[in-house]
Amino acid sequence: MVVRVTKLGGTASDITVGRVSHGLMMMTASPVASSDEDCFAAIKAGVDALPAGAKMFLNSGEFYSTTWGTENLELLARFYAKYPDYVDKTFLSVKGGVRGREPDSSMENLRKSMDLFEPARIDPAIPIEEAMANLICRAETLRRAHAVSPITAAEIEVSIWEYKEEQKRPLGKGFLTGKITSPADVPEGDHRKTFARFSEANMAHNMALVSALAAVAAKKGVTPGQLSIAWVAALGEHVIPLPGSSRATRTLENCAAGDVELSADEFAEVTEIGEQADVRGDRMAGGKPEYLWG
Repeated sequence: MVVRVTKLGGTASDITVGRVSHGLMMMTASPVASSDEDCFAAIKAGVDALPAGAKMFLNSGEFYSTTWGTENLELLARFYAKYPDYVDKTFLSVKGGVRGREPDSSMENLRKSMDLFEPARIDPAIPIEEAMANLICRAETLRRAHAVSPITAAEIEVSIWEYKEEQKRPLGKGFLTGKITSPADVPEGDHRKTFARFSEANMAHNMALVSALAAVAAKKGVTPGQLSIAWVAALGEHVIPLPGSSRATRTLENCAAGDVELSADEFAEVTEIGEQADVRGDRMAGGKPEYLWG
């Protein structure tokens, strides 16, 4: 059982969620398929670990697939059909926008409603006041959007190796867990194979950051992944780490990180490791910031 919880913002400010949320992308976007049984167990493990009254923030996407299809939504539809009592135990966020879809298309393969829809990419031809399509995002963009409608959540990348501007992936796409040490650890067909940070030369160089984090984690008695999640959570009560998992054991490890307290000295030490790290390679394929920042 985990203990710490937090509140969402905007029109969902009355919703209590776990301190660590659950990203579902790799359940359907991995070249190695995960079974419904494993995925359902991973979702249930996180939900069941929360205290009474708290919901698990689940993050899905209508394009979470190796083919940009709706497999993730279809998986969730099967989950909620099998476990209808978990509808009220979860807060479901669905991202769209990559293929210009409308929110209604997300509902076709889901339950009857979602709790939060996130435009995942920017349409520069549409002003924020009309479509609020710029939610990934600079601070001034959030202020403009909030003037139109209260913002519940903004999903942006924050990790020890990606914290330049207001930069979700607290585990650095798995790299900061210490379990990926070479390109051979990334399966063929995995989208990370296209990222410069996961090239052989860059991974060998970037391992210095992982080694430094592993040393701090060992002193703390936690895993490097838990240390990375705890550092993101320590940035503020409004910051909810969003690690992904398709296995129950990993979900529980991630959730437990929400209860890890970092002292001021520990937080400063990890922060300095990140600031001093000379991370090599773009964080996304092609390195196109116009798709990432509003």
